[in-house]
Amino acid sequence: MPTGWLAVAGLGPGDEALVTPEVRAALAEATDVIGYIPYVARIAPREGLVLHSSDNRVELDRAKLALNLAAQGRKVVVVSSGDPGVFAMAAAVFEALEAGAGAWQDIDIRVLPGITAMLAASARAGAPLGHDFCAINLSDNLKPWSLIEKRLRLAAEADFAMAFYNPRSKSRPQGFARALAVLQEACGDDRPVLFARAVSTADEVLRIMPLDKAQPDMADMRTMVIVGSSQTRIIERPAGPVLYTPRSVPEMVA
Repeated sequence: MPTGWLAVAGLGPGDEALVTPEVRAALAEATDVIGYIPYVARIAPREGLVLHSSDNRVELDRAKLALNLAAQGRKVVVVSSGDPGVFAMAAAVFEALEAGAGAWQDIDIRVLPGITAMLAASARAGAPLGHDFCAINLSDNLKPWSLIEKRLRLAAEADFAMAFYNPRSKSRPQGFARALAVLQEACGDDRPVLFARAVSTADEVLRIMPLDKAQPDMADMRTMVIVGSSQTRIIERPAGPVLYTPRSVPEMVA
């Protein structure tokens, strides 16, 4: 039986031009592609390729399927949007590996990086993540809200720029409202906020506004929200504003 392998691949933020050559090569060799329904839908069917799509709350089931297929000699690609190591499938695969069958330990597993939405959104707007920053997933599906709020307050206290994944879903619209309230209290200023929806696709929309004007309904699950630090600036230009955070911080601020 041929030796199987497992690649965990990032498909980037949406534009096919942003899929890396390394990921394209793995997909060209794959016998099986596994992932969340809309991500697998981005993969063109071809002879010899089996597409396995599933719901977004069965990450460990997907990981186990991928490991089982690779152990059987299949060439498996698990796909995520953006980068697979950022709130995505790479961690799920290794969680399943750690808890799973001994036969999985010898599988050739590779993580193939992609351009995550945080970096794509930042690039579209300018360079709001140009200095120290953090990324926080605002979904409370896998962690309690109390932990999210603690991290929001500490990140604001440390004066990080902040990038927020999964800000507001239909099933939990109240979470982002609570996050904005925490930030408005903790930051106490009008630092800029970027709402970047569907970055790099035909539906892309970018909006920049002060924190005190940000509203919960400005975000959904296709939106990356970046809140600047106290040092983040806006350059007004005829072609549109540029948002950036300088690489240096005045000593009096530190």
